[in-house]
Parts: sequence; structure tokens; C-alpha cells
Amino acid sequence: MYLFYSLLHKILERIFQRHSYLRRPKLSSADKVYLENNFPFYQRLNPNHKEEFVSKLEMVLKGRTFIGRSEIRVITQEMKLLIGATIVMVTFGFRELRLPHFSKILIYPDTYYSTISKQYHRGEVNPRHGIIVLSWNCFLRGYENERDGENLGIHEIAHALKLENIIKGNDESDFFDLSTYMDYKALAIEEVEKIKSGQVSFFRSAGGINEHEFFAVALENFFERPHQFFQYNSKLYGTIVRLLRQDPRVWIKN
Repeated sequence: MYLFYSLLHKILERIFQRHSYLRRPKLSSADKVYLENNFPFYQRLNPNHKEEFVSKLEMVLKGRTFIGRSEIRVITQEMKLLIGATIVMVTFGFRELRLPHFSKILIYPDTYYSTISKQYHRGEVNPRHGIIVLSWNCFLRGYENERDGENLGIHEIAHALKLENIIKGNDESDFFDLSTYMDYKALAIEEVEKIKSGQVSFFRSAGGINEHEFFAVALENFFERPHQFFQYNSKLYGTIVRLLRQDPRVWIKN
């Protein structure tokens, strides 16, 4: 009997969530113009894909709480749009993937000091509390040069994506194809060891810390320098294409 009610509860909860997303707030015309002028990924999409992007962004923003820290007293629409758009970009290959476990976004004005690590941070992801933390200045800096392979927003969302895949009970786990992920992991480990040993690599040194950091660094380059990434290691690039179900080379001309 308990199993029946537990299953019924999950089914009703899922129906409620679907209905809730149908009632999501719509982006205004001004919001769409802002994306057109300030988010390159959106700019490059054809009209049909832009409609998909907007619809998904509306889903991503609904139910997500943005919290200012330190001197940030007001969360602007610009902040919500750019951070939400980054989540949509990274997950664009998955029609309904929203990363619901990470329902809170903490925004600091600049780098912040962590009393836990005793270090200054630009951003981090806390799976225990479902939080993504970002430095706003560092986030914006990531979009100033979309060809350098360094983007804080993509980096932290990549961490959240990888964690969401293994967190159970959120209706969105196990979305990575396991066989493809194992192919990716084998190639990623080779690249991590290459970076650690001081060999020349396409990826910056942060990617050599561990496999988790490499995934985040790899996705930064995947979205910002896809053609160069492909030329450097087409097999590794191909596994990420299959993992994320999208290929930025389609949008970004060489």
C-alpha cells in the first residue's frame, strides 16, 4: 500500500509540475530584443530554434530563485536572462532538461571569500543545497571574449549538469547516454594526464585538476571554440556532441 501511494504521489507531483510549467511567465518583447543584442548563441539561431530557446528559457526561469549577495541588493532582469540563457544553451540538446535540483542562484558582485575553503572564488556549485554561485563581474567577463575558451557561466553550469545527471529523485537523472559517457571519460582521462604532465594541450591548466574540472573546461571550449576543439581532438569533441546532443559548429562559422 505504501508503495502504491508513493508512486501515486510521484505521478501527481509530475503532473503538477507539467501543469505549472504551462503557466510559466512569458518573456516580453523587450526580453527577446535583449537576448538578440546580448546573447550570441541566441543571435545565431534560426527563427524556429529561437522559439524553442525562448520557450525553454521560460521554463528554466520559472521556480528558480535568484539571490543577491554582498553589495547586490537588486536582481535585475538582465541577470536572470543571461544566467538563464546560459543554462538553456548548455542544455539546448535536451528539450525539457531544466536542472531543477539547482533551484537557487546566488550572485556576488565580484570574487568572494569562502570561509570553508579559505580562498577567493569566482563561482561554485553546491549540490547539497541545490545552489549555483556566481560572481557577476566574472560572469560578464566570460562573454566579453567568446573565442578564448574561458566562460564562468558555462563552467559552473557544466558542473551542475554533470551533477544533475547522477542526482536521483529529481525526474532528470541519467539523461547522459552511458555508453557515450564512458567513451568521453576514457578520452578525458587521457587529456587530464596530458595536462598534469606538462605536455602541450588545447585546454588550460585548470582542466588538469581532475576529471570534473576537465568537463567544465571542455564545455567552455566546446561552446566558444568548437572548430579549434574539433581540430585538436575530433574524437573527444565528438563524444561531447553526442552527450549534449548538439554541435556548436552548426551555429559558429569557422
